[in-house]
Amino acid sequence: MQEIHGYYLEDLSVGLSASYEKTLTDEDVRQFASLSGDHNPVHLNDDYAKTTLFGQRIVHGMFSAALISTVAGMHLPGPGAIYIDQQLKFKAPVFIGDTAKAVVTVMEIDERRRRVKAQTDVFVGEKLVATGEATFMVDKRGG
Repeated sequence: MQEIHGYYLEDLSVGLSASYEKTLTDEDVRQFASLSGDHNPVHLNDDYAKTTLFGQRIVHGMFSAALISTVAGMHLPGPGAIYIDQQLKFKAPVFIGDTAKAVVTVMEIDERRRRVKAQTDVFVGEKLVATGEATFMVDKRGG
């Protein structure tokens, strides 16, 4: 893989996987709220969050999707790939201070259409917190 361009379709194989992990801080949550406009108090207000079933503030679910996007855009398939779709199910909350790990694994390659289907999962430790599938358009070498 080159820095300016990620994997080409010909370089991919079923089972190929990449990941990215990040420990999520209060500042991350506040910046995500500012950027997204999602100021739900379950993410930002300790007193309110204590009254919820989680008992504490939780990280935005879509922050997990952003970590998947980091893997897809920077590692696998990487720069040059275009996100076509993403289905995602949230299975468990992510809390401030957790280290979330996004994993993208190639499931199918359609060379004719230049499409790659991938499993997209986010874990905190061994716990699956978000899971889904994504489709990417990936360049062939030489056009």
